[in-house]
Amino acid sequence: MNNLENVQLVVQEKQPDRTREARKQMARNLMRGKLPTLEETAEARGLVVRERDNSIFSDAWVPLAVVFLIAGFTLGRNTAALALGAALLLVVWVSTWWKNNALINVTYERHFDRTHVFPGEPVEMTLHILNQKTLPLTWLQFQDDMPIAPEEASSLSKVQGETTGRYVLQNTFSMAGHERKKRTFTLMFGQRGFKQLGPVRYNSGDIFTLFTTQQMRDYRDTLVVYPQIWSLTELGLPAKELFGPLTTRHSLFTDPIKTQGIRDYHPQDRFRDVHWKATARRGSLQTKVYDPSTGMTVVIFLNVATMPKHWQGHFPALLERAVSVAGSIASFASEQKWGLGLYANGSVPKSDQPIRVPPGRAPEQLMHVLEALAAVTEFATGSIELLMQRESPRLPWAATLVLVTAVLTEEMLVGLMRLKEAGRRIALLYLGEDAPSFRLDGIAYFHLPGSMPAFHAPSQTATLDTIPTPTAIPDAETIRHGDLEGA
Repeated sequence: MNNLENVQLVVQEKQPDRTREARKQMARNLMRGKLPTLEETAEARGLVVRERDNSIFSDAWVPLAVVFLIAGFTLGRNTAALALGAALLLVVWVSTWWKNNALINVTYERHFDRTHVFPGEPVEMTLHILNQKTLPLTWLQFQDDMPIAPEEASSLSKVQGETTGRYVLQNTFSMAGHERKKRTFTLMFGQRGFKQLGPVRYNSGDIFTLFTTQQMRDYRDTLVVYPQIWSLTELGLPAKELFGPLTTRHSLFTDPIKTQGIRDYHPQDRFRDVHWKATARRGSLQTKVYDPSTGMTVVIFLNVATMPKHWQGHFPALLERAVSVAGSIASFASEQKWGLGLYANGSVPKSDQPIRVPPGRAPEQLMHVLEALAAVTEFATGSIELLMQRESPRLPWAATLVLVTAVLTEEMLVGLMRLKEAGRRIALLYLGEDAPSFRLDGIAYFHLPGSMPAFHAPSQTATLDTIPTPTAIPDAETIRHGDLEGA
């Protein structure tokens, strides 16, 4: 019950058992980490919470109607008094019956032309309302809780929605029996995230507008807004050999699907790579040469901390830059048909587990990574260097580990050097303003200070076209360990 102004507290009498049970239930919920609702708190204190009856009807109407009827009979069947009393009773009965049936078989549905977008991409939302009964409704109102105001709303409403983070979309209809209506709105989100729509409050009443009935229905939808994606050129990164030359590491980065050519067989070559048809044709052993670039795997580690200690607070702008850079690297890797994975020490809402998208090459892998980045919050579950140390043994040995961070600490540098000494291929993308005074021999290092490039919709649209359309919208709570595994 969200509107506290429409709440009455009424003292319960002679219900000590119910109160004790309510207190025990509230204690059990608190032990599970669930905060009590207003209704549960009131009941535990011997109170009852109910909606205030928004009506012009008075409890005196029925006794007054009875008085008119009695007076009519007493005064020798006075027609006026009898008619007035009967009319009052009829109006009360009809209004009560109408109000009790007004919201039965009424449906409210949202339909979207797309459910996954980039910032600035419009989403067309169509509302379908159906009165599936013969009873007409003189007025029917829906109050839909939204994360932002639609484009059709007034400028003041848009500012209010951006300030508070929520907006109530109110639609009022007058519907005949079995009538269907629809309205279309445009939503445009400026920031990434999982945007939840709902719940919906249904309001209606009787034909005489004496009574108002209200129902809250937990009807929710989720729209996924990906982070902004930039090309490597826009970020100031080299488009070729981003993480160093690959030609010297053919034995590690080879793709058995795509053959680049053939060459003479060497003793260190695998026997299964022998190209027998070319061998028979040339009269000497020939081995297949695979395309090294398509065999590469990139695993992105995103540090959501923007302060040396993740518990010291965060800078929202820095976090968004880091998320966008990570998404841009993921988009580039997908375009190159590399294997792709993502790990972040940030959690999704209502979870305390770090985000894990194990590396894979499935067509929908980029979608999984971008969904995870859309759900990232500023809450850090731990240090990024410990996450890299813990996850690296599970990753392919040929993978390139890319750390995207807005802050550098001595612990991070030590962790990177240890991974390098262990034979890992490491790349560091640092977003801080100050250039650190250190040397990381053998590690690809890029410094990206300053703000992000200006909005450039075409590059994001091109990326969106490469992402498969999902069959269902994932809930933010499902993006945790093992839930977004690539093929």
